[in-house]
Amino acid sequence: MWCYGVSMLILVSYDVSTETAAGRKRLRRVAKACQNYGQRVQKSVFECKVDAATYELLKDAVLKEISLTEDNLRIYRLTEPLTKNVQEFGKFRATDFDAPLIL
Repeated sequence: MWCYGVSMLILVSYDVSTETAAGRKRLRRVAKACQNYGQRVQKSVFECKVDAATYELLKDAVLKEISLTEDNLRIYRLTEPLTKNVQEFGKFRATDFDAPLIL
């Protein structure tokens, strides 16, 4: 549960398909939306210190820019167990580390 008025550290990670001009434009808009709330720590990863209300604004701003059928957005709250606080939106290409990595 998110507590209003209490700051939390979150990690925002995204993968935007850049195969088209529209995708490259989306990528720039997603980065700009994240820069409004936190600091870039890698090319597509931002750390943000926000309260619950600001978290909702950030999430809505980024979801407004991505394509749920082509892109992926993951948000982690870093102050509690990740298994409880990971939210995933859109397309995700996960590697199953329990399966053989070389076929």
